[in-house]
Amino acid sequence: MLLPRPEESELAIAPPVAEPGYWAGAPSAVVGDDAIYLAYRMRRPVGRGRGYGVSVARSEDGVHFEPLLTIGRELVGTESLERPSLMRTESGSWRLYLSCATPGTKHWRVELVEAAHPSEFDALTSQIVLPGDAKTGVKDPVITCRDGLWELWASCHPLADPDEADQMVSDYATSVDGKEWTWHGTALNGRPGYWDSRGTRVTAVMYSGDTIVAYYDGRASAAENYEERTGIATGTEPAALTPIGNAPSAESPYAGRGLRYLDILPLSNGRYRLYYEMTRPDGSHELRTELQSGLAG
Repeated sequence: MLLPRPEESELAIAPPVAEPGYWAGAPSAVVGDDAIYLAYRMRRPVGRGRGYGVSVARSEDGVHFEPLLTIGRELVGTESLERPSLMRTESGSWRLYLSCATPGTKHWRVELVEAAHPSEFDALTSQIVLPGDAKTGVKDPVITCRDGLWELWASCHPLADPDEADQMVSDYATSVDGKEWTWHGTALNGRPGYWDSRGTRVTAVMYSGDTIVAYYDGRASAAENYEERTGIATGTEPAALTPIGNAPSAESPYAGRGLRYLDILPLSNGRYRLYYEMTRPDGSHELRTELQSGLAG
């Protein structure tokens, strides 16, 4: 299986400031006709703006990116932006799904922006496609489209007790158009007593024959919020995934150990480019990338 190897990775996007609470990360990458396109979240500390923008950038080598646009949180009326999901449809158009925090609450929703090209996203045209409800916040969608079926794994948070809202599970949904979704239950739960007991957030999904391989962020406590590490779960049904092993599969070598939001981009030459957010020695988070040649790892 593919796994991050931080010692072999390269910096793709640096944090806005080299201090704790400043992050560049939560990546979502797509191969276009002429380049790799990347959407990612920029963040400041709580009280200084949190997730203040989602940027879309272009790269010919997958490492060095040229920013195309940034959607600021005020354009979609959100207190904070989290992981986006960048998609190219079968017809060739582009979609950007935005995770938005509802101001003054612990609630999250997902909005959609559509465009003919990644440089043309206009946040003023966004529409809510995953509203959540009074009991559940929805964010960080991982979306695929295969043979006309749209599939989604989203991070869902309980809202009944604000002190417990950091908990998360990954629920599974399907759609015929990527806009109207039908939920099919929880695909991945935390395991009591393990490193992922407090929450599990699917970040990437790959199909290998009849087996589904899902990469996910996990944490054992509320104190580990923002410093999740990466694990692997598998299954034969998209709504029923089982974690592998009793420890994280990948983490940062630095204090905090956060290595999260892994995205895996298949390339036309049979290789894969990995993108992920990782904790730095100074406590900030940066977006890193690496090239791997196959499923061994």
